[in-house]
Order: sequence, then structure tokens, then C-alpha cells
Amino acid sequence: MEFFRIKHDIPFMRHALVFNVISVITFLIAVGSLATKGLNFGVDFTGGTVMEVHYEHAPDVNKLRETMTKIGFPDASVQNFGTSLDVLIRLPVKAGVTSAKLSETVRDELRKEDATAEVRRVEFVGPQVGKELVENGGLALLFVSIGIVAYLAMRFEWKFGLAAIVANLHDVVIILGFFSIFQWEFSLTVLAAVLAILGYSVNESVVVFDRIRENFRKMRGASVTTVIDNAITRTISRTIITHGCTQLMVTSMLVFGGETLHYFALALTIGICFGIYSSVLVASPIVMWLGVTRKDLVKPERKTEIGAAI
Repeated sequence: MEFFRIKHDIPFMRHALVFNVISVITFLIAVGSLATKGLNFGVDFTGGTVMEVHYEHAPDVNKLRETMTKIGFPDASVQNFGTSLDVLIRLPVKAGVTSAKLSETVRDELRKEDATAEVRRVEFVGPQVGKELVENGGLALLFVSIGIVAYLAMRFEWKFGLAAIVANLHDVVIILGFFSIFQWEFSLTVLAAVLAILGYSVNESVVVFDRIRENFRKMRGASVTTVIDNAITRTISRTIITHGCTQLMVTSMLVFGGETLHYFALALTIGICFGIYSSVLVASPIVMWLGVTRKDLVKPERKTEIGAAI
């Protein structure tokens, strides 16, 4: 299926340097923010108390946040959980206050506001567990990156693997940069979104790389720049359909998913937008600058010699 057919190839590679300068600038801004401000880790990573509270009627979430601020927890996360009658409250660790004492204080305060408040679950995440989650999350990103490079190096050529991982890590750093600059809460669900974007972005790169390899077979006399421009142009319609449908689903989560899915959907939205950009305007120019040629992807045909009759 194609929305439109482009008769002439778009000269993407002619402006490759400009696009990559923009990428480097945004990348450095993201790295600078991560180095100076860091990430606003949620309770999953820093440790704290998680409480699930049930009401007989839908509570005012904003009022509950004011209540948490009043008892000394301005950074508490309050959001609907499952239904409008259930609320999930995440409280950071507070020095000198045990989890049991904290949950009792919160329960008593909530019942003052609404006698129907029923605490159904209380969980405590220790700082040590949070530290392990940070380390395991970093290892997950590392192993996924190594797997992507290995896969593309076997399927195409090492230059494609290197270009794809640079582009994918570019996407990851940009996502983390947004969360650092605006100090959005970074939780396990956001980490899951980052890992999903790694796989999603590499899929787009594989499509473009596959078309480049096909073009090297068909367009024997064409230059590398022409081959890459044609590959990107011929996959534009597919890119619009695939990413457009995906973004429709993610946008529905962003708008209707509530606070529980808000940052998850936001991370996916940023990743999808920059995934398109990096696959087309970051990975492809890197492949070109690494000096990919037809010989890298197309094995020379062996000439068969007619032997003497037996």
C-alpha cells in the first residue's frame, strides 16, 4: 500500500551534514542536562512506600495531592489505578519514619478527608532494591545494544550495525534528555518504553538498509548517494503508514490513559518521532561516511568454466 508515489528521488544525503549537526547539538544538550540535572527517579528506583487506596466514590486526585503536601510529601505521586475508585500513592523515603508508621499516618489523614478510604495494599521498596533496578536497567540497555549490533552485522555488514546502534543510542539519549530537562518522573514503565523504542527504531533502520542492499543489486551504475536517496524515498510511504498507525495508538494512551500511562506514552511518542529521524537522517549518512560500497553487500558472481568433456 502506498499513499503516494514520488517520481524523483529526494536528495536527503545532500543535506546529511546539516541534519547530523542538528543531531549532535540536541545530543550534547541532552547529555549536558543528564550530567548536571540527572533524572528524576521514581519510587521504583529510589525506594519508598506504595499504597493502594479504594474509595466508594471517585475521589478528587488533585485534593489528595494537596493532602500529601500538607503532611510533608510534596513530591508524592498520586494517580488513579485501574478504575476511578482506586488510587495509587507513591511516597519517597523519609528519614526517621518507618514504612508502617508512614502508612498509618497517610491512612488516618485520608480518612479525615473521606471516611470511605480503604487501604488495600502497602508495599515498601528499599533503596538497595532501587539501586539494583538502576544497575539492571543499564545492563538491559547494554545487552540490547550489543544484540542489535551483532544482528545487523550478520544480516548486512558491520558498518550498518555501527550506524544503527549510533542512531538508536541517539534516540535513547534524547528521550532521557527530555526527562532530565523537564524533570519528569523516570519509573520502570518509562524504562520499558525506552527498551521498546530500541527495538522499534532498529526495525525502521532494517527496512531502509534492506532497500539499500536491494538497490545495490539493481542500480549497478549508480553512486552510493543515489542508492541511499532512492532507498529512503521508496520507503517513505511505508514509514508514514507504520509510524502513523503506531502513533495513533500511543496518542490514545497519552490522552485517555490517565497519569498511570502518561509518561510511558510520552516516552514512546518522543522515541517514535526521533526514531524516524535517526533511521533516515542519522543512520543512513553514517553508513555513507563509513564508505559502504556495492562489494560490501553484493558478493561477486563466480564465473563458471566449461571443463573438458569427460
